[in-house]
Amino acid sequence: MPPAASAGERYGVVWASATSAGKTAGNVTQIHRVGVRVYLDIGPGGEPASDFTIGKLLPARSPQGEPSVTVEVANTGGRAIDLTGKVTLTEGPAGTRAGPFEVTQGTTLAPGQSGQVTARFPNELPNGPWRIEVNLESGMVKRSASAKLTFPDPGGTGTPGTGLSRIATGWTVGAAAVGLLVFTGLAMLARRSRRRALAVH
Repeated sequence: MPPAASAGERYGVVWASATSAGKTAGNVTQIHRVGVRVYLDIGPGGEPASDFTIGKLLPARSPQGEPSVTVEVANTGGRAIDLTGKVTLTEGPAGTRAGPFEVTQGTTLAPGQSGQVTARFPNELPNGPWRIEVNLESGMVKRSASAKLTFPDPGGTGTPGTGLSRIATGWTVGAAAVGLLVFTGLAMLARRSRRRALAVH
């Protein structure tokens, strides 16, 4: 890299290409090419942190009847993210469940950029209502959300999912369990203290 290169993250590709020798009998040339994508971070302090948030979940159904959900995502970290993930539908009509379904591949967002990923479902999927659970990840960063939504009729766009919330992670569940144990222990101690005070009187 040039010594005067400014700090920040760069994007590039390294190409390897081979072209067949020209032929006098024809005008077709074969080119074989392969590339490797490069994320180049310039500057001190190591790699910037990666993070993203999940926004609205918008249900839709194509004119051909294919239902889908578009998930808004914002890159809130300091480096590019490549999003993958799955979508699961639960609590549907008569308690039905569907999925998990893969989201569209190849969604890359630069720092500060917002975009969308989409999950598509079978045409015969009922309109709902459903509870949708979205699990997205980029490398080691994983984010989840859930909402209630209903798919529209063919050719329509539904109302964005309501009640959007983070799904509790293992850490938050553990913290809640510890808090519950502490609360229960304090309540038991208070009850014993009251009994002792009554016995003394």
